[in-house]
Amino acid sequence: MKKILAVIPARSGSKSVVHKNIRVIDGKPMLAHSIEHAKASKYINRIIVSTDSEEYAEIARRFGAETPFIRPEEISRDESLDIEVFEHLLEFLKGEGYEPDILVQLRPTYPYRNVEDIDRMIEMMMEDENADSVRSVMENEVVPHKMWYMGDDGEMKPLLNDIEEAYNMPRQKLPKTYYQNGNIDVLKPTNITKYHSMTGNNIKGYVMKGILDIDTEQDYKRVNDYMKIMRGNKIFVFDIDGVIATLREGLDYDQAGPNDKMIRIVNKLYDLGNRIVLFTARGYVTKIDWRAVTEKQMNAWGVKYHELHMGKPNADYYVDDKFLDMEFLYREFGDE
Repeated sequence: MKKILAVIPARSGSKSVVHKNIRVIDGKPMLAHSIEHAKASKYINRIIVSTDSEEYAEIARRFGAETPFIRPEEISRDESLDIEVFEHLLEFLKGEGYEPDILVQLRPTYPYRNVEDIDRMIEMMMEDENADSVRSVMENEVVPHKMWYMGDDGEMKPLLNDIEEAYNMPRQKLPKTYYQNGNIDVLKPTNITKYHSMTGNNIKGYVMKGILDIDTEQDYKRVNDYMKIMRGNKIFVFDIDGVIATLREGLDYDQAGPNDKMIRIVNKLYDLGNRIVLFTARGYVTKIDWRAVTEKQMNAWGVKYHELHMGKPNADYYVDDKFLDMEFLYREFGDE
């Protein structure tokens, strides 16, 4: 059986989100989620947290990881490199007589992962003897062939020159490019011990659609909300008009159409085990009873919900301390 070691680097000196590697998210310290991802893998058979903090080490042990050393301060700074952390780790393990076949780096700032991604990347490494590493990547939204360097005199030069005048071509005609997202790295230890490299030369890519990483306080709130929603048992209250249905002039709700994108999201939240409550101010001003029309529309549009409330005071502004904006739902739960 191959010795496959998960390494979770968790230094204590974060500045953007203080102590983010142990900050509680979805009920657990941040690094605990990566430990659980490693424990759920079909292939990983050892888990080590490399940290410079005894407090962090105690938390890691509590959730099932090993902490055989406290990482030296000189390789636990803002500017410290992954290669330094891994060289230290492998040198220590060599003294134990343990030499892993494959290393899997799981950074603790990604508390939400699909364990199938970890296993598939390990399989890609095992299936290709020539592969030195497998890195998780995402497709670039910004086309690098249309990016430029600019000199002090204002003269511009293209970033890429592999295609003649690519910057004048439509983006659809240009090749797809990818960037490494840091979610999962799988690599051979020999990259480090022989070549002083985290990747080696033969690098394979594993394409992901999206990731949830934490680098700022805004990221923390966004990911925390997402993880809670994914567990279900949350109550969502949706206004119908302007959210589920398109707005109509003159309060002619019979002619309203569906917001298909939001309906798909509502149904996804329903299927995750959340409770969906719909409400509408239809008829509040005119006193017309729109319940039958509204129920017929929800049924025709395939909206999944638990409750429908007819009534909400008409106002120019609504204030709610638990407001979750539509853009968050579109970004995190939309199909695109």
